[in-house]
Amino acid sequence: MNIAYWIVAGLLALFYFYAGTLKVIRSRDQLRPMMAWVDRIPLPALRALGTVETLGATGLILPPLTGIAPSLAPAAAIGFVLLQTGAIAVHLTGEDRRIALNVGLIATAAVTIWLATGL
Repeated sequence: MNIAYWIVAGLLALFYFYAGTLKVIRSRDQLRPMMAWVDRIPLPALRALGTVETLGATGLILPPLTGIAPSLAPAAAIGFVLLQTGAIAVHLTGEDRRIALNVGLIATAAVTIWLATGL
């Protein structure tokens, strides 16, 4: 297996699994200090977003690890690029200009896509 893929995808999956789990189990009040935008979307949408993030993290790791449907790994990374593109839009429409993390996550997911196609 490609060691670079496992490093980059593992870090990306760890980030999204953590962030997604927080969105699923924590209240708005607990999330607000980290995520100022949580008041602008309905709670079920926030929970669904967390679920999508944890499933995407799983999609980066399990398919290449098991060899079952390994094409799901780049699909999950593409999903993260799209997710962060939407996140940038949410930040900018809410007058929150802190998008450096989002841009970094897009770049990391793009590298993951590139590395996953070489598996």
